[in-house]
Amino acid sequence: MLTVASDIDVLARFGRALADPIRCRLLLALREAPAYPSDLAEALGISRTRLSNHLACLRDCGLVVTVPDGRRTRYELADERLGHALDDLRSAVVAVESDRTCADAEDKGCC
Repeated sequence: MLTVASDIDVLARFGRALADPIRCRLLLALREAPAYPSDLAEALGISRTRLSNHLACLRDCGLVVTVPDGRRTRYELADERLGHALDDLRSAVVAVESDRTCADAEDKGCC
């Protein structure tokens, strides 16, 4: 059981980052390769302003970092292990979804 406040805070920040589909898409894109905001906005089909807000959230959560590149700024995952964690989490959720064990799943629409 998690009892250390820092462990709980870390997981809460990760959950906050994953709570929005655009941030999920950003993390998955950055898992593939570092990118510039203009390229990310185009790839995701969102405005630069909206992208900026989501990137700020991911920076605040400690999941992405900025890397100065001349006059431009590139974004990348703060640690390469985050890419592996995203893959592992996705695989685990897919595995659980395929083996729903909740008896009330059909009646209540849960799980």
